[in-house]
Amino acid sequence: MKTNELINYIEEHKTLISDGATGSNLQARGLDKGKAAETWVLENPDAIQQLHSDFLKSGANILLTCTFGGNHFRLEHGGLGDKVNEVNHTAVEIARKAIGEQEVLLAGSIGPLGQMLKPLGLLEIDEAQQAYAEQAKALAHAGADFLLIETQFDINEARAAIQGALSVCDLAIICSFSYDRGTKTMMGISPTKMAQELDDFDLAALGINCGKSLENNLSCLQELTSVTDKPLWFKPNAGLPTLDDMGNAIYSITPAEMGAQAPSWIKAGAAIIGGCCGTSPEHLAAIAANAPL
Repeated sequence: MKTNELINYIEEHKTLISDGATGSNLQARGLDKGKAAETWVLENPDAIQQLHSDFLKSGANILLTCTFGGNHFRLEHGGLGDKVNEVNHTAVEIARKAIGEQEVLLAGSIGPLGQMLKPLGLLEIDEAQQAYAEQAKALAHAGADFLLIETQFDINEARAAIQGALSVCDLAIICSFSYDRGTKTMMGISPTKMAQELDDFDLAALGINCGKSLENNLSCLQELTSVTDKPLWFKPNAGLPTLDDMGNAIYSITPAEMGAQAPSWIKAGAAIIGGCCGTSPEHLAAIAANAPL
């Protein structure tokens, strides 16, 4: 799907519903804490397919592949550094099985590399671009409808991700930042700065995902709406987690509470809504129930 095709598709629908969280839901279903979700792409594909199916039943018409950490650097931590193609191809296949004949778009999820770029870190820009290009190529060849470069916090890394993807495929790209410091990223980037810095790319949409709170995320969305006319992607957390006695993450926002917020997201300009960390299929069903489709 090319950029103009995805933009037209978004504009043809009142609201599109993306899915919920991957990692937190898989942990609730048995994934060991500290273990990357991508390991289950190869070890437990049925669990991932079931999660996709549960989100589809909850009203999702966009699914994300289980490849947030599917780049070489993150996979290397789990001993899968030489399996970038296999992990990303298999993740697309799993999602396609869940989708079947349904009219659902599949986004190839691409998260941060997990390493800082120079001068704050050791990673060169060209190394970052190559890693992003490798993952984007695998997702595109496997059949993703478009690419979602998500949870970004550094303009330079986001640019490297977009440039890397553009060097290997012509799929539409959505780029989404995480404002985990409230209304700025950990690198001090505001929604306005993000939109300005990425304006020279032909992106299908800009977005906000994860973040600190529903209130802060909504403020970021309102700011982003005021500075861009691109379609907007919005997937906030179900609040910040606390840990129970067993070390399990507990998210405080209930499905009913999160669903009740959905109309305000649409009113603020979001064309695609869903949820990030802590968003269960039940949360997503409540979001979908409150969104005009």
